[in-house]
Amino acid sequence: MNLRLNLIFILITAITITLLSRVYFLSIKSNTYYEELSKNNYINRINKVPIRGIIEDRNGEKLAINEMGFAILIKPHLSSFKHKEQLEEIVDLIIKHFPEYEKDKLIKEYKRNDSSYNHEFIKIIDYIPYETFFPKYTVLASQEDIKIESSTKRFYPQKEVASHVIGYVGKASKLDILNNELSSYNGIIGKNGLEKYYNSKLQGEMGYKDVKVNALNQEIEVLAEKEPSTDNNIKISLDVNLQKYIQQIFTAKSGAVIVMDVNNGELLAAASFPEFDNNIFARGISVKEWNEMRNDFNHPFTNKIINGLYPPGSVIKMGVAISFLENGIKDNYTVNCSGSLTIGNRNFRCWKSIGHGTVNFRKAIAESCDDFFYKGSLKIGINKISHTLDKLGFGQQTGVDQINEFVGINPNKEWKEKKHNQPWYVGETVITSIGQGNMLTTPLQIARYTGYIATGKLPKPHFYKANYEEPKDLNTPFEYLDIMRKGMYDVSYAQRGTARRYIKSKVTIASKTGTAQVISIPQSEKVRMKESELKYYQRSHAWITTYGPFKNPQYAVTVLVEHGGSGGEATGEIASKIYDKLYELGYITSTE
Repeated sequence: MNLRLNLIFILITAITITLLSRVYFLSIKSNTYYEELSKNNYINRINKVPIRGIIEDRNGEKLAINEMGFAILIKPHLSSFKHKEQLEEIVDLIIKHFPEYEKDKLIKEYKRNDSSYNHEFIKIIDYIPYETFFPKYTVLASQEDIKIESSTKRFYPQKEVASHVIGYVGKASKLDILNNELSSYNGIIGKNGLEKYYNSKLQGEMGYKDVKVNALNQEIEVLAEKEPSTDNNIKISLDVNLQKYIQQIFTAKSGAVIVMDVNNGELLAAASFPEFDNNIFARGISVKEWNEMRNDFNHPFTNKIINGLYPPGSVIKMGVAISFLENGIKDNYTVNCSGSLTIGNRNFRCWKSIGHGTVNFRKAIAESCDDFFYKGSLKIGINKISHTLDKLGFGQQTGVDQINEFVGINPNKEWKEKKHNQPWYVGETVITSIGQGNMLTTPLQIARYTGYIATGKLPKPHFYKANYEEPKDLNTPFEYLDIMRKGMYDVSYAQRGTARRYIKSKVTIASKTGTAQVISIPQSEKVRMKESELKYYQRSHAWITTYGPFKNPQYAVTVLVEHGGSGGEATGEIASKIYDKLYELGYITSTE
């Protein structure tokens, strides 16, 4: 009997506790939840979308701006057969005033975004210019089924100038919206270049207004308000007038030009050729335009400044020479260049078939003697060369404020083992020492390393002040750098300097030319074929990297001409004209 009473008592107690718990949950714990639901019934949040910031050059010239216009929206829930005629009448009215749009496409766009869960007006036309739309504003705005909103379109007033650097915006995808909520409100997001790298800064921060409304959705009171951010602009280091000038004098089909302040890494100009008009992406690129650009052998889509990978050829020789000195080769080291070096069954030729005679460090750079670097590289080996070049920034990103920067290849034994599962051969050391073989660099890596030779500090290239870093001191002895600088001076002005005939600037320039082969020359070829005799896409890439003025370095200028043939001939005049322009614009005040 007692056992039964105990069981009944326990059961009653359990039921009582369950009921009390439920009462507690409904009256206390869920109060906050239902209170929030209640608020939503009478408080509306109106989002305020910030205007995308503009991009200016260092002198205030506009590079990316917003053009004002209007968007057209249609009220939801008209996709059903019941409302088919109503929807068609609305679209017909729009097309009557804007006949350039197609009825079927507008209806398809509407239906794609309409659903029973959506209670917002549906945008079917993103942007119509202000001057085109304004005469029709009253007619359309008076329609209760149509909503007119202000809209902006990104515009690039400089068109193709600096297009790779500036980048462009495009319609935000579902993935973009997932990662960036604000893009769901303005519909666009940075897709490339500075537009993407600094998208968070340029798009700004949302504002809002919370208002209390009555049952008729009429505003009663403003409860809270925050304005969208307005400090969204960026001013970058580029000088668009200098950039335009470079565009004028660069008459080759493709390549890259970089002008960098060697003391702080500011990029005064950075051009990748061929360029393209960013406005075609902002408005929406056609299939025809896309295919034409995609099939162009000169690769206009590629930002060659950071994504072009090239054998550096002889412009790497100062870095290799520094490695020789750092690894025990004396500064009075000489070789006798007879025009070739035989290793096993292979003959490694110097570019000068009759040889350079007795060559020291300075002469090796001035006359670009390959044999000097062949023999020096055999003394210290590839791993030590690779280690020095790694310090100088090769095989790694420069850190410039651009997206998807390539690192290139700074090869060594470990790299080849991991990449190809093969041993390293001595012949590979020899060809790497003159910037051929597996070694690949970007033009910006070459410009940065040139800045180091000029100043003794490795700068971080950048376009916007937020990306500035103090240049790095790599502790290379002054006397080592001094040999490199004197050798580069001789490239421009010594009797047999490889750029002597092509450097014609009023500014004293230190330089190094390079000719980087894109096809190998057979060992059976006793006399090297002239570049002019090769088919265009088989010709070597032409380099020159420079700094000036020589005594007080301010700027590095690096020029790459794809398939340009001889380095100095294809690039020397371009570099010279750029220095004269820097002097004319007041960036360089002393010619010495």
